[in-house]
Amino acid sequence: MARIAGVDIPDNKRGEISLTYIYGVGKTTAQKILDEAKVSRDTKVKDWTDEQQGNIRNIIIDNYKIEGELRSEKMQNIKRLRDIGCYRGIRHRVGLPLRGQKTKNNARTRKIRRVF
Repeated sequence: MARIAGVDIPDNKRGEISLTYIYGVGKTTAQKILDEAKVSRDTKVKDWTDEQQGNIRNIIIDNYKIEGELRSEKMQNIKRLRDIGCYRGIRHRVGLPLRGQKTKNNARTRKIRRVF
C-alpha cells in the first residue's frame, strides 16, 4: 500500500479513486493533483513509480490542507460560531439542523439525544 499524508491508500484501485481515501481530497481535487503531477488518472496505484508517488505526495503536502490540519480548522470554525452565539452556533450547540431544514418530521439523526 502506498502511504500519502499518513494514510494508506489502496493499491488495487485507480489513482483518482485511491486519493479520495485521504480526508479533504475529493474526486475533483484528486484529478487536479494527478494532472499536476502528470500521472494518468487511470493508472492503478501499484503501477506508480517511486518518483510519481513522491511528486504526488509533495503536491498534496505543499498545496492542500488535509487530514488533522483540516479537521482542527473545521472544529475551530464551529467553536467560533458557538462562542459568538450566532444562529448557526446556537443550532450547533443544541444539536439541531443549521441550514434551514424543517424539524417537525425529519432531522431524526440530528435531533436524537444519544445515550452513552
